[in-house]
Amino acid sequence: MTTGFWDRRRVFVTGCTGLLGSWLTEALVSRGAHVTGLIRDWVPQSRLIQSDTMQHIVTVRGDIEDYPLLERVLNEYEIDTVFHLAAQTIVGTANRNPVSTFETNIRGTWNLLEACRRSPLISRIVIASSDKSYGDQPLLPYAESMPLQGRHPYDVSKSCADLLALAYASTYQLPVAAARCANFFGGGDLNFNRVIPGTIQSVLCGEAPVIRSDGTYVRDYLYAADGAEAYLLLAEQLDRREVAGQAFNFSYGAKLTVLEIVQLVLRLMQREDLEPRILNQATNEIREQWLSSEKAKRELGWAPRHTLEQGLVETIRWYEGFFKKVPTEA
Repeated sequence: MTTGFWDRRRVFVTGCTGLLGSWLTEALVSRGAHVTGLIRDWVPQSRLIQSDTMQHIVTVRGDIEDYPLLERVLNEYEIDTVFHLAAQTIVGTANRNPVSTFETNIRGTWNLLEACRRSPLISRIVIASSDKSYGDQPLLPYAESMPLQGRHPYDVSKSCADLLALAYASTYQLPVAAARCANFFGGGDLNFNRVIPGTIQSVLCGEAPVIRSDGTYVRDYLYAADGAEAYLLLAEQLDRREVAGQAFNFSYGAKLTVLEIVQLVLRLMQREDLEPRILNQATNEIREQWLSSEKAKRELGWAPRHTLEQGLVETIRWYEGFFKKVPTEA
């Protein structure tokens, strides 16, 4: 990335206390950016809140559905760059309560895009899309040329958010791009119903990890530190006219079944004696999906700094330190 690009640049990060948001905010602060972060809920155990980074950003409390708040923030803090990460990110939660997921993920996205359209200072916007935006496709891996066809609540919300971003780019020439990433993992993920943090927590408790599905669902992954670097690179490249209005996939492309990723974590933690407990209770989830990142490599020059195993080793180390401070029931 360009040396000094982020120095003193005014950046707005929605969802800054989430998994990717904490890594991205930390990376921006380390590069000298002036960051304003939107926070809905104060989660004391959040990686960002527990870090020194919080002392170096402006925090705004509120909801992404609050349009007047977004206009105020963009105007008063003279925002140049926006990273939109605020979302309801749990598939099970979306299945149980689709309306709140649609409110946050769809309405929240059009609110932000409209506020950006009305701000003359905005020069770049990156929207957090997802591999789930593709829905279920007959061909794998997913490429950016494929249609967005989510069918279940979470997938639909991400398809819609992605399409809204591209609509604002095409119709209003808004300098926005969408990042479609594989399943994020890394230190700071407090959603322990996700397979990687849930498995690590189980091992640290001396318990067998639990797999909600039948274990054969296929996914690929991306370490949050590499995800943050991908977002920064994409934002920088928005100075190129041909990048605006585009979507880019980011992943390791290492397709693994849920059972295989659990077994890999068990091996890295030297607890292969713990036999995973398979519940076979997953519903309304895509059975197989993984991404091709060839477009990002070719057009952006993107390459991850970690392998999957390196990212997992660093993640395990983070949780070992985290659970020394916090009871493992967290």
